[in-house]
Amino acid sequence: MEYTSMIPDYENEIIAIIRSNMSPKAMGNKLEDYHESNIAEALEELNIDERKKLFRVLEISVLSNVFECFEGDVASAYLKELDLKKAVSVLENMESNLAVEALKSFDKEKREILIECMDEDVRKSIMRLSSYTEDEIGSSMTANYIVLRENLTIKQAMKALVEQAAQNDNIATLFVVDEKGLFYGAIDLKELIMARQDTELETIIMTSYPYVYGHENIDDCIERLKDYSEDLIPVLDKNNSLIGVITSQSIINLVEEELGDDYAKLAGLAAEEDLNEPLRESMKKRLPWLFILLGLSMLVSSVVGIFENVISELTLVICFQSLILGMAGNVGTQSLAVTIRVLMDEALDFRQKLGLVGKEIRVGFCNGLLLGIASFGIIGVYILLVKGQSPQESFAISACIGVSLLAAMLASSAVGTLIPLFLKKIKIDPAVASGPLITTINDLVAVVTYYGISWFVLLELMQIAG
Repeated sequence: MEYTSMIPDYENEIIAIIRSNMSPKAMGNKLEDYHESNIAEALEELNIDERKKLFRVLEISVLSNVFECFEGDVASAYLKELDLKKAVSVLENMESNLAVEALKSFDKEKREILIECMDEDVRKSIMRLSSYTEDEIGSSMTANYIVLRENLTIKQAMKALVEQAAQNDNIATLFVVDEKGLFYGAIDLKELIMARQDTELETIIMTSYPYVYGHENIDDCIERLKDYSEDLIPVLDKNNSLIGVITSQSIINLVEEELGDDYAKLAGLAAEEDLNEPLRESMKKRLPWLFILLGLSMLVSSVVGIFENVISELTLVICFQSLILGMAGNVGTQSLAVTIRVLMDEALDFRQKLGLVGKEIRVGFCNGLLLGIASFGIIGVYILLVKGQSPQESFAISACIGVSLLAAMLASSAVGTLIPLFLKKIKIDPAVASGPLITTINDLVAVVTYYGISWFVLLELMQIAG
């Protein structure tokens, strides 16, 4: 039996319900049995009339959760299919940061109308979030959390929790502020439920709970956030007042975006490109790197020209140039990837960085030695049998290739490690040490090594030509 046949096809089940002749009430009750993410998947397969039918039968709370499953531009496209009143209600019930993302795709006039029609508290939350740039952690926070005063009794705290839980569903952790609204600490819901009525609230408050400031750069604080396993992280303003929280899902999304951005940089881009990004913007991101790589490639070509006499007298060595360059590039890219991954640990000290360089050089040397020996034997036999060279010439050429491969892989390991470490030292994102840049530098090193050894050994010492 195939396990795939056992997986429920929720998407088609939902589509069938929507396309049925059920009454709106019965249809709404049926759809409430499905998770919002499944409804969101089905929504993308419906036509506009079917979507409007779905929007009419779903409760606002469910519909807002469905819209939260989409990227901002997709959510806004579906929001435009709703009437003004329902669109406002959906936005009010969405997580504040997701609502802000959805509003960005509306034109300025429609966006202002939607915000103006919102509840005052929601409107203030939306405006506060909009004041942060995309690079600041405050742009990803939400106002969906429970807040308690530090001077409450256990009974009063439970009452405040019940009152706020109707509007806020992030209740696993409760946040405590003083009479001025300054952040004081956090309480685990379980601790509050288990506390006796005569227990002092102060005794169950965690005053060392982690927090971030709204205007902190995401790249600067994301490493701290990843170290905590908390569902919610409080966000403070410059006066230490509690203004929002970051959910664990938002942290996951931020980490994914950071990794995507680093991956784009490894490809020689300034950031991830969108499929709908204008041609000019994509060119602006790529051209600076391409000009740098063009200059380095011209330098590589110039170096090859210096060894013109080697190429003209030993045409056979050209056949194996790609082998040396390819292996050098592969090793350099591997070292780069390992180094950037290690550098994500901000606590790395100088000794550990030095150890990383040493390890990568050792790995490059050992791998180069094994592959160099293999190349010496295999290529020597190939030249002897296929090219018809003498045993002395065949294995002299393969020895040059083997030694060059060892030297190129050793140098590439060092380059792939030292460049990102150097960039990190001078406060430049090490991911900027892109794969193409490392590969081009390694090409330069490999060309000099290969043709230099071939010139010295084969032409100067052994005087082999032909």
